[in-house]
Amino acid sequence: MSDHVILLGTKGGPAIRHGSAMPTSSLLRLSGQSVVVDCGLGVTRGLVDQGFALKDLATVIITHLHSDHYLELGPLLHTAWTAGLKTPVQVYGPTGLTRYWQGFLASMAEDIETRIEDEGRPDLASLITLHPVRAGDTVTIGPVTLDTITSLHPPLVESLSLRFRTAHKTVVFSGDTAPNPALAPFAQGADLLIHEAMLDEALVPLAARVGNGDGRLLQHLRRSHTAAGDAAQTATEAGVKALALHHLIPSDDPDYDDRDWREAVAPFFSGTLYVGKDGMKIRV
Repeated sequence: MSDHVILLGTKGGPAIRHGSAMPTSSLLRLSGQSVVVDCGLGVTRGLVDQGFALKDLATVIITHLHSDHYLELGPLLHTAWTAGLKTPVQVYGPTGLTRYWQGFLASMAEDIETRIEDEGRPDLASLITLHPVRAGDTVTIGPVTLDTITSLHPPLVESLSLRFRTAHKTVVFSGDTAPNPALAPFAQGADLLIHEAMLDEALVPLAARVGNGDGRLLQHLRRSHTAAGDAAQTATEAGVKALALHHLIPSDDPDYDDRDWREAVAPFFSGTLYVGKDGMKIRV
């Protein structure tokens, strides 16, 4: 099977509406190694729709602890277990994942204990190993090497950009981040840079549509995320072969479409561009 990334969910933010994309998750496959990157709402269905056998789940990376990136981690692991998972799963991410996972197991204790006793399933907790990852760490995942740096995503401190590399291919995920001078050197020469992106002109309508926040929501978007043009500039500085816009803010406003994203990118990047859609498969 060829090296590729599938953008399972491409929406920035946790809310969904009729017809909207799903929150952030991706499936990376390099040198035969499959890695799930982030677990927003819908990741389990997204994987199944791509023909991925949940019982084969082996590696998950969480970039940071915002719900649109880890809300469905527990349900994914549990559903994989009910689908026949009996081999270890390695989960990498911020230290706070331990609290999340322990809480999920506690919330589902009655079901898990019943299925172990009544259906003869292995102990779910014993199959899952959590590995805290800090910026600067390097992790070996089979034939893939994962490098990490801090993404600029205040107010969170533990928030990561990811670089996956093999002897032949390199794929970089920006994670959620404001424009970050360290990202271009980190992504230098990558075959694919998957970068979050927002449209400045759409932010005020977005904040009004959400409706249950105040001015701090708009302030957060502007200080913690990257405009599409800035993502394009990073891609050019890094000399990447292709740029994929991911975690789109907004992804569900009918007043904006692919043309707006491409127009925002065009002055700054002339390489291959993908505007993320749920289920989009990008060969690397």
